[in-house]
Amino acid sequence: MTTEDPTAKIPTEDRAERAQRLARDGAQAMADHVAQIKAVDERTARLRALRLAKEAEEAALAPAPTPPKPKRKRVVKA
Repeated sequence: MTTEDPTAKIPTEDRAERAQRLARDGAQAMADHVAQIKAVDERTARLRALRLAKEAEEAALAPAPTPPKPKRKRVVKA
C-alpha cells in the first residue's frame, strides 16, 4: 500500500536540479577566484610602481660612488 505524492520529485529530477545548482555554485566560485586574482595583480602592480619610484628617488639623492682605488701590481723578485 504505497501512497503516491504528486509533489514528490523523481530521483532523476533531483539529480538534474543538484547538477544545475553545483554548476551555478562552481561558476560563482570561479568568478570570485578570478576577481581575487585580479585584485592581487592590481595591488602588486601598484606596489611595484611605488617601490620603483622610491628607489629612483633614493638613487637620485644618493651621492655618486667614489671610484675604486687602482690595484697595485705585484712585483716578483727574481
